[in-house]
Amino acid sequence: MTTLWRGVMPAITTPFHEDLSIDYDFFAKHCAWLIENGCSGIVALGSLGEGATLSFDEKRDLLNTAVQAIGRRAPVVAGVSALSTHEAVAIARMAQEAGCRGLMVLPPYVYIGDWREMKAHVSAILEATPLSAMLYNNPVAYTTDFLPHQVAELLAGHANLHAIKESSADVRRVAALRSVAGERLQILCGVDDLIVEAVAMGASGWIAGLANAFPRESVALFQEGSWPLYDWFLPLLRMDTVPKFVQLIKLVQQEVGMGNERVRAPRMALVGEERAAALATIKNALSSGRS
Repeated sequence: MTTLWRGVMPAITTPFHEDLSIDYDFFAKHCAWLIENGCSGIVALGSLGEGATLSFDEKRDLLNTAVQAIGRRAPVVAGVSALSTHEAVAIARMAQEAGCRGLMVLPPYVYIGDWREMKAHVSAILEATPLSAMLYNNPVAYTTDFLPHQVAELLAGHANLHAIKESSADVRRVAALRSVAGERLQILCGVDDLIVEAVAMGASGWIAGLANAFPRESVALFQEGSWPLYDWFLPLLRMDTVPKFVQLIKLVQQEVGMGNERVRAPRMALVGEERAAALATIKNALSSGRS
């Protein structure tokens, strides 16, 4: 069993210059900082990384930058999401060439197929490389729901499927997956404000959002499950569970001096009362001295 899928692995954001080109220098610095503060790996090109707004070449350059920034200290995992199976397979192969050590496999954008189609899509990606892979189940965001018996089918056919990022927000899924997969599947929490409950049910890792700004606190929470720390962190962790999670988490990064709030369209930075409320939550957390 691979030990890749353990610990706190931030779903890293993609930083932009004022002209919205990618700030690769800061991205490299951010990758290294996260690992230096206890994170066990980096997951790039995901939803939080605004993968849907990135070109193929930008994705390749980001992965190369991440691999070069952290070397062999920790793995880089590439998010694989695309409109077509053909493009998804190309991303997977490009990730292997870039030196990534794992893949996070998403269902296709836009088209919501039946199980026969989704199984074929995921299988094509898994068969494209020998890299260890994690299936990403997020029915709230992507509509497609990989049910436990379907995950078992994929496991039976693909030796390199080792993990699932479970973001259904139903903690009962952890037990259901363990019942059909046993030790064959590592289960990682993909919902920030469910992490303590997921670990209690047996999750081996956390694909974390707020770790982009608070890596030390995220690692401590994952390892210790402390209620005082969880209570302090929850208002921030809940920012990962709403439609504007990218804008919110980037705003948190800006407030702690580790990034900026720039996003690519169709997203727009927060304004008005919405931004003021978010800033109040962030400043309240910072003023407590926890960070």
